[in-house]
Formats: sequence, structure tokens, C-alpha cells
Amino acid sequence: MKEYLTDSNEVLKSLNTGEEGLSSAEAEKRLEANGKNKLVEAKKETLLMRFVKQLIEPMTIILIIAAIISAIVEAPHGFPTDTLIILVVVLVNACLGVWQESKSEKSIEALQKIAAATSKVIRDGHQISVKSEDLVVGDIIILEAGDAVPADARIIESASLQIEEAALTGESVPVTKTDKTIEASSNGDVSLGDRKNMAFMGSTVVYGRGRAVVTATGMDTEMGKIADALANASEGKTPLQQKLGQLSKVLTVIVIGICAVMFTINMLRAEKPSEVVLDTFLLAISLAVAAIPEGLSTVVTLVLSIGVTNMSKRNAIIRKLTAVETLGCTQIICSDKTGTLTQNKMTVVESYGNDEGMLAIAMSLCSDAEFDNEAGTAIGEPTECALVNYAEKLNLSKNEQKHIYTRIGEVPFDSMRKMMTTVHNNNGAIIQFTKGAPDEILKRCVAYYQDGKSVEMTDEKRAEILATNKNMADRALRVLAVGLKSLESVPEEYEAQKVENNLTFVGLVGMIDPVREEVKPAIDQCRSAGIRPIMITGDHKDTAVAIAMQLGIIESAEQAITGAELDAISEEDFETLVEKYSVYARVQPEHKTRIVNAWRKKGKVTAMTGDGVNDAPSIKNADIGVGMGITGTDVTKNVADMVLTDDNFATIVSAVGEGRRIYDNIRKAIQFLLASNLSEVIAIFIASLIGVATLFKPSHLLWINLITDTFPAVSLGLEKHEENIMKRKPRDSKEGVFADGLGFGVVYQGIMVAALTLISYFLGAKVFAPELGLTGDNIGVLGTSMAFLTLAMSEVFHSFNMRSLKGSIFTIKKQNIVLWAAAIFSFASTTLILQVPVLADFFSLMPLGIREYGVAIGLAFAVIPIVEIVKLITRFIQKNKNK
Repeated sequence: MKEYLTDSNEVLKSLNTGEEGLSSAEAEKRLEANGKNKLVEAKKETLLMRFVKQLIEPMTIILIIAAIISAIVEAPHGFPTDTLIILVVVLVNACLGVWQESKSEKSIEALQKIAAATSKVIRDGHQISVKSEDLVVGDIIILEAGDAVPADARIIESASLQIEEAALTGESVPVTKTDKTIEASSNGDVSLGDRKNMAFMGSTVVYGRGRAVVTATGMDTEMGKIADALANASEGKTPLQQKLGQLSKVLTVIVIGICAVMFTINMLRAEKPSEVVLDTFLLAISLAVAAIPEGLSTVVTLVLSIGVTNMSKRNAIIRKLTAVETLGCTQIICSDKTGTLTQNKMTVVESYGNDEGMLAIAMSLCSDAEFDNEAGTAIGEPTECALVNYAEKLNLSKNEQKHIYTRIGEVPFDSMRKMMTTVHNNNGAIIQFTKGAPDEILKRCVAYYQDGKSVEMTDEKRAEILATNKNMADRALRVLAVGLKSLESVPEEYEAQKVENNLTFVGLVGMIDPVREEVKPAIDQCRSAGIRPIMITGDHKDTAVAIAMQLGIIESAEQAITGAELDAISEEDFETLVEKYSVYARVQPEHKTRIVNAWRKKGKVTAMTGDGVNDAPSIKNADIGVGMGITGTDVTKNVADMVLTDDNFATIVSAVGEGRRIYDNIRKAIQFLLASNLSEVIAIFIASLIGVATLFKPSHLLWINLITDTFPAVSLGLEKHEENIMKRKPRDSKEGVFADGLGFGVVYQGIMVAALTLISYFLGAKVFAPELGLTGDNIGVLGTSMAFLTLAMSEVFHSFNMRSLKGSIFTIKKQNIVLWAAAIFSFASTTLILQVPVLADFFSLMPLGIREYGVAIGLAFAVIPIVEIVKLITRFIQKNKNK
């Protein structure tokens, strides 16, 4: 059936549905028969494909080559131990890579389920909310401004409904929709763009509201025909991941250069180069293994995915990984007032007007909220719920009044007009109610309601109304006005400019929306963290100022400005004046974009919240767009970097702190891993220059990189935030990986560990070996065994240094249980392979006596006091610099 060419009643009949919608049982049956309302998803890589991808990484290929060379060198002398160990490490590393990838994917899938789109649908005669993927053909869906159309549907009711269909038709101008049947063209059909009684999956409602019956779901929709292109979309890497990718390339070039130099030097020094070529090549491979931090990419990705999961548990759904990094740099948070700074639990506490009954009837009928008798309260948008509940308390239930005043037409609310109009039939008498912002309503009033009739508006009455409005607003009440008009006939067109005029003023209501208790401490936290909070609201300036001063956002009314005043300021002047204002009242959505751009031009990293369809541009323009999970429209959620499931300002501040913690921990892991690898390179390089042929074999280095490096590094990623994390200024978003002393830390800590490792080797080979009467290769083996223990354990001890890059570890109150577990495991397993003869022999090491073991451990432990002294000196220098 071509539903667009068919009468809506016939469409309903053919789909075995009606105005009351499907029954829950029927919907379940259809869902089971036809499947989910989902488009095809990109094919997931199999475990085998992922495993192979890990094996063809450049560094893994170098390790495999090392294993082959080791096999050739070791084969004539017995069992190829190094070859086996290298291959085991390659396999373990590949398995870890696959596991990390799968964990990250599952985290993202879990977040997608939390943030799953929902639709308003009529089932069993009642309006309910269901996941969009559970819609079935025959469902009656409600469409309102800001909604994403969840499936293809035939429109059966339209109130100024306009839908933007650019994703399908390329037409950027919204299409005005109708519920009327369309005439077929000469070819017996109608092109997609001209099917004005259809709503298509992937399009967006930008104005008005309507109802439609679902005619196609999933791959049967028009969007389903182009779904393959959508399935190939993928999440890009974060700036940090890109920088680390570039760093890996640089490291690879450096490593190849060092390996080439080492190979050349050793070949030139050899009396018979042909006899040492394989050993020399193996030494070069050892250097390569030492220099590449195999676990770096895994650790960073894992820390990001764990952090994102933690944020979701704290009501912040991260939709783009880049937001995690940017959050830590946030300097400006522009926030809506209603629902974000306040509770969005509106209650009418005051009214003004000659006839409170007519005031309550007009307010409740000119709204889309409905009273739920079972729940005993109104459901819908919070402000409108307050109006419906207000009428209910006066025994003027909307459920009764809407049958007396039958709604026959409307002009939906929009944030530009700040008004909404409904037209009703009262036993043949046509009456119009228009509610909205008091100043906007009053502009259109020519009379006021007195004793059941219209009385001509006077300047005195107008001044009285404005004074009452100001009085309410000064006490932080949200104020709405309503007017009415008797019509001779039903309007031919429901256009704002044609019907919203010549009104009779009925009255005002003042509603209180209490401030969220947790917001004031969050504002204070912003101040100490170097973040400036900005309030943006459509409310009256007096209301905005009262609440902003209560929260500590501003100190005087001079820091507040209205949208009208902002319009009078040029772009150039506003770029200078933007720092003066922290409260913007009576704003239009385009003002938000202007505010964001002005701050960004000043180089400030800006977050912007939004919920309405018109907020999408400003959210998109901000460095971090924050969508509202409760009141937000699908449009704003889809362009947001982060969605708040509780619409709470305090959650944004909490997310900023979490973003800082994640970035701090990644920096700790980077410094730890790079310093560790640098120490290995320096130790091997210097040892080879002074005649130590084999300080470490590839298997030794791989053990250290995998066991005593990677596990502690992952544990550092789980470190709790430092106590001063929200007491320091935001970091510069342009700073590099090695900024703020990280590069210096990597270098001096790498040299420190290398020095301790070499000292351990020479104590073993030159001091303890002769005392123990060791000869031949055993001298070098003892030195290597002590150096191996010192290097491995220094990494373990050093991981505790990294719990704070600048602070003393002895001032950290909370313990990292996971780090302790990783340290104990690394310590125990390293001791095991060293002290158990069979394992030591397998790794070409030897068990150590108590003295040798104690000296090696003592040298390793020295990293803690050395780093503590350096940190102390650094803090002292920084303190004097800041004076």
C-alpha cells in the first residue's frame, strides 16, 4: 500500500490499528514477528580477525623476527628458551589487545543502551514511552518539536507540524506536513520529498506537533535503503590517542636508528664479524624491544573506557571520547537555569487577576500536559504540569474542562515568540487562549478581564500588571501570563501573527522552582577550579538575578544582561564586554551561539547546555555540548558530546573533575611507561659501549615490559583523584604530551633507573661473583640476575611514585588496592622465576643469595627517596616562582 495516496482511516484499518493504538500483547506479537526497529549495524570483526590484527602490528612483527633470530642462534646450543618466551609474550600481548578492544566495545554498547532513544506511543489507549527500537507497524506515535522521527509513518493529525528531512532528501528547508491524502502525479506516484503526509525515520520535528501511525520499521524504512553507508561510521581517536600514535612512530624511527648504530659499532669492534653477526643482531633486537612501550596504547584505551563507564554511573553519558579530554580543560560552563540549576519542580504559589477560575482554566487548557488520575498528578513538561495541578487544586480539573472547551486548533509554543495559543469550541462559541511571557502577552493585549467581560486596557492597569510581574520576579518566581479572545469563527490559518493579537488580559501566575541543593557547592567548586559559571535563561531578568545571587554566580545586577540589550551590542564590542556578564536573561537560542563564540574567540574552552531544538547550533559550536537527558529533545542529544541523565549542573562539575582525573592518570601511566622503557634502552646502550655483550636478553625485557610495567600502569589508570584536583586552574588544551614537566620526569627517571640497574650489574659481576668463586659465563649471569631484579622491582616501586606526579606519595590518604595487587603479583612472580632453579635456568638467570637479593631490592627501592627529593625541590622552585 502507498499510504501517502490513501486516506488515513483506510491506512489505520489496513494496519489493524486505531486511534487507541495497539494493545501491548499485539505490539509484542508484531515485534517478535518482524524484529527490532533497527538499521543494519556494521559487521563486527571476529575474534580471529582481531587476533590477526594484533599480530601484524609493526612492533609485534619485530618481536616475531626476534624470535626467529633467537631460534637460529640458540638451536645449535640446545632448547631455544628465548624463542619460546618471546612467542608466549607475543601471544599474551595479542590476547590482552583483543580483550582490551572487546572491553572498550562492550563499554560503548552499554552506554548506547543507557542513552537509547525513546518514543511517545499510544498503547492500550494510554500514552507511554517505549524504546524506539521496540516500535512496530501499527503503533500510533506522538511527534513534537525536537523529536527525531523513529520510523516511517503516515501522519493522521497535524498541528503546524514541520519536519526537517535533509538527511533523506537533501532539502534543508523544513517541510510543512499535513494529514490530508495526497494526489498522485501523472506517473501514479509521488516523489519522496513531496510525500507531505509522511514522516520518515532519520528526520527531525522542528516545529508543531502531530500524531502518526507507523507504516515501516528498521530496514523497511526509506532510511533503511541507505543504511549501509551509516553502518560504516566510526568513532575517531581522541587528540591524546593521536599524539601517542605520532609518538610511537617517532619512537620507532629512533629505535631503528639506535639499533643500526649499535649493530654497526659491534660489527666494527668484532675481530671476526661473521661469528658475532647473529648475537649482535639479537642485541639490536633487544634494544628495539626495550624502547617500545608495548602496553601504552592498551593502557590509554583501557583507562578511557573505564573512565567513561564510571562517568555513566554518575549520570554523565559521554557520547564522544574526545569530550573526556576536553572536560579537563573546561574554563566556562554556560548553563540553562530551569531544571539544571533549579529542580524543575514547578508549583504555582501566587496568582493575580480578577477571576482566578478563568485564569486556572485558561492556563491548564492552553498546555499539553495532562492530569493522570491514577498517579494523582499531571504528566508532561514541568511548567505546564504546574498549571494543570493548579487548576486541579481549584477543582477545575483539565480532564473535565477539556470536554467543555474542546480544542480545535493551536499555534505551538516556540522560544522566539515565547507564547502558545490554543483555540476551543465551547458549545458553538469559539474562544482562544494565549499564554506565555508576561511582557510578550501584555504587548498584544487591548483589554483586561473584569467581572466576566472585557474592559479596555489603560496605562494605569498596564503599569499595575508590570509592577506585579516585577514583584513576583524579584522574589525568584517564574511568571506566566494568559490572555483570551472570543472569535466569530474558526481561524482559517493557525499562524501566530494572524491570531496572537487583540487579546484580553486574564492574569498572572507565579511559580517557584526551588534551587537544587547540590548546585551551590558545585558553583563554589567551579570557582576554586578556575571555572566560570554562566547562567542563561529565557526568564525575566529580575528572576534570573535573584537566583544567580542566591547561588553565588553574580554579586550584583550589573553582571546581568537581557537578550534585547545584547542585540544592541556589536560583535566587536561584545568580544570585549563578554567577561563582564555572568547572567543572560530573556535570551533567544541564537544568543547562546553568540555567547559561546565570544568566549571561544577569547581562547576559552566552553561548555554549553541545551534542551530545545533551537539549542542544537550553540551545543554544536561549544567545545563541549551538553544535552539534557530528561527534558532534552532528540536533536540536542544527538549533537551533544555529553548527555546528563539527571539534567543537573552539579553533574557537569563532577564530570569535569572526572575528566581531569582520567587525563591525570593517563599522564601518570605515560610517564611511568616511557621512563621504564628509556631506562632499559640507556642501560643496554651503555653496557654494550663498555663491553658488556649481553646485559639482558629479549625475554628478560619482555617479562619486565609485560609484568612489571603494564599491570602497574593499568592500575595507575584507576587511581582516585588527587585532593587538589578541583583547586587548580584548567590545563591548556593546546599543551603537548610532555608538557608541565612530564618530559623532564621521563628523562631523569629513565636515567635514574638505568644507573641503579647498571650499579646492580657491576656489584654482581665485579664484587659478589669473585667472592662467590664464580667463573666463566656465571659471572655475567649473576650480574644480569641482580640487574634484572633491580630493574623489575624498581619499576614496581616507581609505580607508587607515579601516584602523584608532583605531590609526595606519603601525603596521599586513599590507597590504590589494585596497584598494591599488581605490585604484589609482579614482585612474587619475578621472585619466583629468579629463585626457583628450573625457572631461573629457563630464563638464563640464577637464584640469588640473601645478600645479593637484598642489595638488588635495596637499589630498586632507592627510586622512592630519590623521586621524593626531586619532587620536594620542584615544589620549592614552583612555590618561589609563584611568589
